[in-house]
Amino acid sequence: MNGLLSLWPRGWTREQRSSATIVAAGALLVAILILAGRLLALLPEPIGPSAAELAAGTLITVELTVLSGLAGVGVGVLAAVAKMSPLRIVRWPADFYIWSVRGTPLLVQVLFVYFALPEIVPVQLSDFNSAAVALTLNVGAYNAEAIRAGIQAVPRGQTEASRSLGLSPIQTFLDVIFPQAFKISLPPLVNNIVALLKDSSLAYVIGVAELSNIGNRVKTATFQPVPVFLTTAAIYLILTTVLTEISGAIEARLDVEQRH
Repeated sequence: MNGLLSLWPRGWTREQRSSATIVAAGALLVAILILAGRLLALLPEPIGPSAAELAAGTLITVELTVLSGLAGVGVGVLAAVAKMSPLRIVRWPADFYIWSVRGTPLLVQVLFVYFALPEIVPVQLSDFNSAAVALTLNVGAYNAEAIRAGIQAVPRGQTEASRSLGLSPIQTFLDVIFPQAFKISLPPLVNNIVALLKDSSLAYVIGVAELSNIGNRVKTATFQPVPVFLTTAAIYLILTTVLTEISGAIEARLDVEQRH
């Protein structure tokens, strides 16, 4: 998607255009979060009187997405490396984690973390933290497969050349293999984070006051589902569009498609 990227002067370099897009889209996201309540308040009933609640739900949705998305990248890197380990004691738990998370519904995972996990681990998480943990583990499993594919896409000659230069296995991975693998994996990673924004709506089942939950509350109180859910969908669409612009600019800056 080249929406904002195509607006900048043609004389700018790819790095300049992508950096400007990241800054502009980031500023737009912040402006949306700050001004959402005021803008929604201009709409007629039932949206206007519920503008503050909808704006607060939007903020929680973005917080949940950013927190889980960043943590999910870290979890995905660890799981991908573990799955490729020659040691069974390291590889098997990673295999089981990825297999079990990818093979079960996210809704079940959210409920498990909130209701069942405290029965196993004596730690009671809040509804927000439970949702963040479930979303992190879910997106982390999908990120792990994307990163593993990126690592395997790096030619073996890169490893052999690095070792012949005297680099240790850890140095080879950190300085040579992983930067290339991460660049290859970036498109599916950013797509997973954008999808995470929509998946965060499942946090409503444990009471997190995110956007879809607030929308449902407003609908229940006003008995007007059409304007409420149209507004909720529009907010999600705006957020996903901004995140897509940011992710596209990051890909362009790193020249993922190697056009230059």
